[in-house]
Amino acid sequence: MAQQSATAESGAPTAVTSAFVVSDIRVEGLQRIAAGSVFASMPIGVGDTADSASIRRAARSLFATGNFDDIRIGRDGSVLVVVVAERPSISEITIDGNKAIETEALLEGLKGAGLSVGQVFQRSTLEGMQLELQRQYVIQGRYDAAIDAEVIPEPRNRVAINIDVDEGTVAAIKHVNVVGNKVYTDDDLKDLFELKTTGLLSFFTNDDKYSREKLTGDLEKLTSYYMDRGYLQFAIDSTQVSVSPSKEEVYITANVSEGEKFTISEVDLSGDLVLPEADLRRFVLVRDGQTFSQQLVTSTEDYLTRRLGNEGYNFAKVTGIPEMNEDDNTVAIKFFVDPGKRTYVRRISFKGNTRTADSVLRREMRQMESAPASAAAIEQSRIRLQRLGFFSKAEVETPEVPGHDDLIDVEFSVEEQTSGSIGASLGFAQQAGLILSLNLQQNNFLGTGKRVGINLSSSQFQDLYNFSYTNPYFTEDGVSRGFNVFFRSTDLAEVNVASYTTDTWGGAINFGYPIKETARLGFSFGLSKTDITAGRFAVQEIKASPRLLQGVDSFYESTRLADGSFAAPEVIQPLEDLPLSALTIPPELGFLDENGDSYLNWTVTSSWSQSTLNRGQMATRGAAQSVALEISMPGSDLEFYKLTYRGEVFYPIKNDWILHFRSELGYGDGYGKTTELPFYEHFFAGGFGSVRGFEVNTLGPRSTPPSIYTVDQPTTGIDENGNPTEIGGPDGRQFGYQLNPESGKLDFETFQQQRRAAPFGGNVLVEGSAELLFPLPFLKDRSRVRSAFFIDVGNVFNNRCGINQPNCFDFDAEELRYSAGVGVTWLSGFGPLTFAVAKPLNASEIDREEVFQFTLGQSF
Repeated sequence: MAQQSATAESGAPTAVTSAFVVSDIRVEGLQRIAAGSVFASMPIGVGDTADSASIRRAARSLFATGNFDDIRIGRDGSVLVVVVAERPSISEITIDGNKAIETEALLEGLKGAGLSVGQVFQRSTLEGMQLELQRQYVIQGRYDAAIDAEVIPEPRNRVAINIDVDEGTVAAIKHVNVVGNKVYTDDDLKDLFELKTTGLLSFFTNDDKYSREKLTGDLEKLTSYYMDRGYLQFAIDSTQVSVSPSKEEVYITANVSEGEKFTISEVDLSGDLVLPEADLRRFVLVRDGQTFSQQLVTSTEDYLTRRLGNEGYNFAKVTGIPEMNEDDNTVAIKFFVDPGKRTYVRRISFKGNTRTADSVLRREMRQMESAPASAAAIEQSRIRLQRLGFFSKAEVETPEVPGHDDLIDVEFSVEEQTSGSIGASLGFAQQAGLILSLNLQQNNFLGTGKRVGINLSSSQFQDLYNFSYTNPYFTEDGVSRGFNVFFRSTDLAEVNVASYTTDTWGGAINFGYPIKETARLGFSFGLSKTDITAGRFAVQEIKASPRLLQGVDSFYESTRLADGSFAAPEVIQPLEDLPLSALTIPPELGFLDENGDSYLNWTVTSSWSQSTLNRGQMATRGAAQSVALEISMPGSDLEFYKLTYRGEVFYPIKNDWILHFRSELGYGDGYGKTTELPFYEHFFAGGFGSVRGFEVNTLGPRSTPPSIYTVDQPTTGIDENGNPTEIGGPDGRQFGYQLNPESGKLDFETFQQQRRAAPFGGNVLVEGSAELLFPLPFLKDRSRVRSAFFIDVGNVFNNRCGINQPNCFDFDAEELRYSAGVGVTWLSGFGPLTFAVAKPLNASEIDREEVFQFTLGQSF
């Protein structure tokens, strides 16, 4: 290859007037471009004969590179001399004034056209881009937009480009007119359009701002409206968009031809019907005598294609061909079936499952390798992956195998998400004292698909230890097996809920059986041992009072007020005048009085569940429901049953707006020798997952405080001043009772201030919720965040209320509590993080409200 001469003669080059053999090539004027690039672009090399024709070709080739403003070619003896003037390079591009189109998008468009930092500057390209940007703004209805570009020379043959954008304003639609319509009125047709003339809400909806894309969509809606009502010959003849001289108003006119209304005279199937015609006919939605509808024809094409795809004909094509008879305005429709070759699956593969083992995904497959490719089985496999709750999304592709027209691969792509929750806390509460807790719930333990849960917590009033394990594929056909063991020790007297303690240990083993693709049966067998210790001040429903206590001198009774509090006590009768039976045998027995305080129970639970939800977490469509019946078997110390129902359904509306309805119902009772549902098995309501806006578990019946006694002698507890303190503890406030230092008696006013009627639950639960899920703006990935407006309703009832039990009533629709608010849930790395702001709508005086609520590990 020729090189730039370093020893050329000093004479100026002369024009080429006669042919000569090139001994060398010299290039002058290069600053940034390498000489080798010039030599590679020239059709003349050393040793070639140069004449005027080849010189012209060489000049055109160099100009074609776009790197030069000027090129001169001459000769210096036998040396070919090329003198060039390089075009400048772009050092910087700045864009100001744009808002409707992002700067990154504009820079990307400029780069695609050849204008980017470091490239050679060509003014013609810049002018073309100005026109293109102007056109883009016109498409958006910004007719007064202006694009100004300034090219600033810089040293070393460089330029800086400043683009100033004046986007102007979007022209408002002044008039929309449809011409040529006779069957339907202008108002009916205009209602189909997304584009509207300026109205009261246009400031918020922007529906009066012209956009070519919106107009195209509106014209398609107009065409579909006629085609679906039999007007097969409907056509939009022309469309005019006029702009006012001020460029602020737009006038839209569509000229249409309606044609005649057609009815269907005949429906036929033709082509290669690889399936029985009777089978395919089931998916044909159009019928003889119907008004022609393009939507029904398109749906029929889709259904027939899916049916063939389910049999392995994944590349089948079904085309509905209308044959019009204009004499009687009828149309015969023939669906032509081209099934193509039957395809088989060569390989099923997965990607994106960084934590979850392939075997966990593969066992959810309903499409098998080497089997005919079924579109339904492939889609069902994808849905099952998404329902696991391990993945935020699951997608599938079916590429053809190169060199084979009857083989495909099935490639699933998933995106892992949080499939459990972990939480730990260290805190202090005035009533509960020091609180330590650790909980782990992992639905995909170590990527095996098994569920493991551990809950350890300790506080002044409760110690809880629980471990659970479930293998959803104990057998290959989907039979699950699991177990859980637990121990719970609770001293509710420490938090003034009720004066009793429980020690419960137990465990259960459970099995699940699939009965169809979306439904399962469940069975659980459990054993629990519960010991209850009631203190001297246990509530009436647990252990009745009055009771004869050591040191009691007189029996006092207090009247319950409407707000659930009690008036100052009054002496009924001095103890010496009251028969002993009046104190030891109360008018109404408590649960422990009737059933003892230690229970060994064998329970059997059967359940049925069904789910068509599209996701295991953050579902957006489908439904789920379950029914469970728990029975404490005959022969147990307590005989009772609990029946519960849970259901939810999602209805997509539009653009990620979704309606969500949820309900939960429960009923329990005793049978045989047990007269009522044990109080520690009661239902509770309020808080997350129930009725938000009320404190957790505080709705419904309250407990009846015990009767009030006085003592006429000081106790052995003495403070540093020699004054008596309190029966039962050194702090003077245990159980909410305090001795008056002057009288040495229990101070009822202190009791009344410190003790509130505690939630007691009930045997009937009614709950429901309606939510409008809406997308949060400015979020690209909405699969991990959910926001909702909600209305909650519910309460707990009891059909066996005590004589004086506060806030207790049998089911009454007028006693249902309502709340409304807004909530947000985020699938964080530690599990669902949920916030809610709710306002109770009909709280009573005794209900406890909580406007702001927060939880980690439970979704709303």
